[in-house]
Amino acid sequence: MLSSHLSKCASRIGNQSLPTLSRRRHLSTQTKIDNSNKIEYVQQKEAPPFDKILIANRGEIAVRIMDTCKKMGISTVAVHSEADASGYFVREADEAICIGPPASAQSYLQIERIVNAVKMTGAQAVHPGFGFLSENNDFAAALEAENVVFIGPGSYAIEVMGDKIKSKETALAAGVNCIPGDNRVIKDGDECVEVSNQVGYPVMVKASAGGGGKGMRIAYNDRECRDAFRLATNEAVSSFGDDRLFVEKFIEEPRHIEIQVLADKFNNYLYLNERECSIQRRNQKVYEEAPSVVVTDKLREIMGKQACDLASHVDYITAGTCEFLVDKNLDFYFLEMNTRLQVEHPVTEYITGIDLVEQMINVAAGKELPFKQKDIGINGWAIEARVYAEDPFKGFLPQIGILN
Repeated sequence: MLSSHLSKCASRIGNQSLPTLSRRRHLSTQTKIDNSNKIEYVQQKEAPPFDKILIANRGEIAVRIMDTCKKMGISTVAVHSEADASGYFVREADEAICIGPPASAQSYLQIERIVNAVKMTGAQAVHPGFGFLSENNDFAAALEAENVVFIGPGSYAIEVMGDKIKSKETALAAGVNCIPGDNRVIKDGDECVEVSNQVGYPVMVKASAGGGGKGMRIAYNDRECRDAFRLATNEAVSSFGDDRLFVEKFIEEPRHIEIQVLADKFNNYLYLNERECSIQRRNQKVYEEAPSVVVTDKLREIMGKQACDLASHVDYITAGTCEFLVDKNLDFYFLEMNTRLQVEHPVTEYITGIDLVEQMINVAAGKELPFKQKDIGINGWAIEARVYAEDPFKGFLPQIGILN
């Protein structure tokens, strides 16, 4: 049934509608930045690391990955739902496979269907982008079982760092500064109050499997703590299907600073400076900038080293991001590690001149990073902003339509 569905929906973009990529030589194993602050590729005669990559995502990030693949001479496969069949990312790919109905749960989150699409097209590797299955340990393991390269970290690193409780325990073991708190799973409101009094108010009640600002509540006293436990539990179950919560100290007047790390299979662990995302709305990032205006050279070095130590502790490879809170005294505390490419990765690319997607592809193919820590500099300043499609006259409810 599954194979017939895929076969029925499979389509190939012909040469008449979109030119097929030639097997041209790879021209971009090294990068530099020119005076106009744009990434420039240093030409090298080298065969592409893969002939064909399937992109298990849609929209902007799929197009972003395809752009680098084209520069590297790699053919691309798009997977799409029935609703996205005419999407721009589908037209930009060399091949396209329909993997199910419009609902993401029936298409982009269907591991078996994506693996079958890989088999049908002969793709040698899969880039997950961000969101969907990008941090799904089962997806990485399923590809590993089929001898298909997952352009991301190993399944162990995803499993350990994808869980906030496990990641905090791992960070402590790696000698990384962590927010004071209690890593035990809270079983009910009474225990939440007890632990919160031990930690000291204000506290943050957080979902272990959380992300995107969901499953998080601040409490300043026992009454608010009980409410926080109830609300965070409900949101965690509805958003992640996981009701585990823990309690940590709430850092007041913090700045949200994240460190971009990049690692290969040759024990090279590098940090590509920081991004600041302190301007947030509903616990979601609104503005990302690089570099941060408050991070000193010394602080950057210390935070970068701790981020690399953590990556090394879990045998991490590829691009990843360690997120920290920095208080008004410039003391910093580990929050979490995102084991994928971040939405805001372009600001790092602009100030370093390094194409992160290209390096992810090369690292996945077993290549060594072509630069060292001393080669990573800061050239200029970059900012990225989230655009909200909402109706201010209807309580800022989400609104669909054409952006002019």
